[in-house]
Amino acid sequence: MNTILNVVWLVLAGIWLWIGYMLAGLLMCILIVTIPWGIASFRIANYALWPFGRQVVSKPTSGAWSFIGNVVWVLLAGWWLALEHLVTGVIMCLTIIGIPLGIANFKLIPVSLAPLGKEIVDA
Repeated sequence: MNTILNVVWLVLAGIWLWIGYMLAGLLMCILIVTIPWGIASFRIANYALWPFGRQVVSKPTSGAWSFIGNVVWVLLAGWWLALEHLVTGVIMCLTIIGIPLGIANFKLIPVSLAPLGKEIVDA
């Protein structure tokens, strides 16, 4: 079932979300100072491309620097990625078949706002 949901997700939303995260990551990697945010964006892009069967968990070793980095991330790119998930989720929820995909989009909003201090693991 995860594979079917991932394929439908990939066609309807995954590619566009992946492109958004990749653009954010490339923009972050232009400046040397923001490379950690670019790496986090690339990591979340791969998750946004194929989310079902995986989950995001907090790293126990992340601390205050992750929080400060997430605040900077929200100001630089996180808010428009969260908006992308919100709009895509609302559009997906307009059909009965798209409701699970819309819910998955809504679950990605916290990750898009705070990618640092998180890791992706198999469910």
